Amino acid sequence: MNAPTPLEQLVKKSVVPRSATIGLPASQSPSERRFPMTPEAAAMLVDRGFTVKMESGAAMSIHFSDEVYSRHGVKIVDRAEAFRCDMVVYLPAVSDADANRLKHGAFLFGFAHAESRSPRALKILLQKSVTAVALDAISDDSGKHPFADILREIDGRAAVAIASSLLADSVHGKGILLGGIAGVVPCELTIIGADLAAMAAARSALGLGAVVRLFDNDIYRLREASEAIGRGVIASALHPRVLKSALRTADIVIGCSLKRHFEISSDDVDEMKRGVITFDLDRLSAAMFPSMPAVDLALASPCDNAPDVVQRVCYVNAGSAVPRTAAMALSNTLLTLFDDIVACDSALNAVRLMPGLRCAAYTFLGKPVNPDVAKSLGMRAVDINLLLQFS
Repeated sequence: MNAPTPLEQLVKKSVVPRSATIGLPASQSPSERRFPMTPEAAAMLVDRGFTVKMESGAAMSIHFSDEVYSRHGVKIVDRAEAFRCDMVVYLPAVSDADANRLKHGAFLFGFAHAESRSPRALKILLQKSVTAVALDAISDDSGKHPFADILREIDGRAAVAIASSLLADSVHGKGILLGGIAGVVPCELTIIGADLAAMAAARSALGLGAVVRLFDNDIYRLREASEAIGRGVIASALHPRVLKSALRTADIVIGCSLKRHFEISSDDVDEMKRGVITFDLDRLSAAMFPSMPAVDLALASPCDNAPDVVQRVCYVNAGSAVPRTAAMALSNTLLTLFDDIVACDSALNAVRLMPGLRCAAYTFLGKPVNPDVAKSLGMRAVDINLLLQFS
């Protein structure tokens, strides 16, 4: 009997190219509690060949320890090393000191924060040829803004959840539920604006049994929102008398984005209920309630809007009150973005090949490519497409 003859077997050869590094520094802004990446998302990036470096303690705001990230393949480093990566995801406006920590030619991903950008930090970004990209300005092939849209949806749902909790507080609130109890008149929610945040807030409030009134100064936008939300919402144009009536009886008022800016006068605010819970979800554009002091929800106290407090307040920054949900949503969108960058072979090629990423850049190859950024620096904006032709 012949002995078995050994045969050759193909062995898969693993070729690991030089991996790009992704830095995750800790937020030093007290109002920005959101963190861009969960441990599971970081592990998926490591599996794709990236090296992920996180500053020690950076994810404490979403209740994840360094040990959890380390078990998922993340390297725990100091702040300087987290900023020395090829690509850095840092949601607040970068400070002068942190801008100095970035390596030459790095990519910086964060939120727009146009109102809080330091001119000195911007100049450092230009000197170091850093490509700075506003995540919430990135668009996809269909013209939608995946980062901005998911943040708006979170803001809308968070606003209703927080308002429900504040109203139900028997010490600092009214001790009431939004609705759904037989024989008890439900609470009323007035929403001004019919964007994604408004639709998310309306769905949440209707599910809890509240009466929801939705206003907008664009009839087509209002019609689309009404059809998307379904039965139950009371939709109206921004007729002054109708809106005043709704504001007088509302237990919760939420201001969202409008195509044309709209303000609630101090007289209308004075007629609102004592203890009404008010939110402005589009505060960065312009205040919808200019007579009301803003309270950042990342720093808020239950006493800020107690029924016995005469001064009404307006809550802002709703998304930072639910940072872990924001982290999970941002992780999903960032994974897609980094997958696209890998498909383009490099971040620079991604800017060249992805129009939605290109239009979100505000510094590129040492030049300001966003008109607002250039104006803040006293410079002239350069067309990024021209820079790409000669790079």
